[in-house]
Amino acid sequence: MSHTPTKYWHKLDDDRVQCDLCPRFCKLREGQHGLCFIRENYNGEIVLTSYGLSSGYCIDPVEKKPLNHFLPGTPVLSFGTAGCNLACKFCQNWDISKSREIHTLADQASPELIATAAKKLNCRSVAYTYNDPVIFHEYAIDVAQACHEKDIKSVAVTAGYVCPEPRAEFYQHMDAANVDLKGFSEQFYYKLTGGHLEPVLDTLKYIKHETSTWLELTTLLIPGWNDSEEELNEMTQWVVSELGSDVPMHFTAFHPEWKMMDVPSTPFATLTRARQIAIKNGVHYAYTGNVHDEGGESTYCHNCGNKLIGRDWYVLSDWNLDNHGACNKCGTACAGIFESKPGDWGAKRQPVRLKDFAA
Repeated sequence: MSHTPTKYWHKLDDDRVQCDLCPRFCKLREGQHGLCFIRENYNGEIVLTSYGLSSGYCIDPVEKKPLNHFLPGTPVLSFGTAGCNLACKFCQNWDISKSREIHTLADQASPELIATAAKKLNCRSVAYTYNDPVIFHEYAIDVAQACHEKDIKSVAVTAGYVCPEPRAEFYQHMDAANVDLKGFSEQFYYKLTGGHLEPVLDTLKYIKHETSTWLELTTLLIPGWNDSEEELNEMTQWVVSELGSDVPMHFTAFHPEWKMMDVPSTPFATLTRARQIAIKNGVHYAYTGNVHDEGGESTYCHNCGNKLIGRDWYVLSDWNLDNHGACNKCGTACAGIFESKPGDWGAKRQPVRLKDFAA
């Protein structure tokens, strides 16, 4: 097992060490792991035990992250590690995020190997996903730096549960982020994730106003928990007020998983209602996800209603943006990171063995 040194921690007066990476502030005695599982008190210091180890690699459409306004149609090399710093009872990737069998999951790769593989596979970006890259902070940053040397972008798929100092370092290296805004009440966060709402809102404001990282939001709508009209109104109004109308919002369908097998899947009508509420409250780009809904997956001009980017299960159809990323009908700019032409990766999911790219 690797024991990579870290810097966001301090010693307490009782022989414990406090991890200062995220707002959990785990206080650990020698040999103990934080809730994330991959940060440990080792010889009186907090170390990362998963550096260079992954749960596997796969090429996805960037829209699956989901990012609809960041290099549409392009392939992204995705990977994660074991562990997570939240304890979501509804986790849709619990087999990875809650794994304690790190060596049975692990596929080894250096940052340089990941960057080389991404370049050879013609991936425009690398995504830190499946579990939260916050907890493998040092590895993610090293991978991002190696990728940037080869003109490959970095994408963070995260719950945004991180402290201010490591957050500032992390987002210096991220080109895009999709942040899970899991709900909009402290009760929801505390009861279902074991975390708190305010640090996530702080992260969203930081990314939007203090960095150049492209930002999109995702909310998994869980029947009876975070799907009320009142909460959706409060959430979308906050997004417009604090982040602006141009931050895309994705409302995705819950399916029974992990510790919430007794909760039904999200009705299609709930997703449509959430999207309509967001648009009514001024969100320019609102989407449905985890369901087949071509209308809810596509991008429309918020000025004239022209379909700018048609999507059907991650496959792009219409493309009505000019070379400057504006509506080709009325000239209104569409917020995002676009090129003159979209990619053509489609909906393919392609597992990759990185050892095939080793020298």
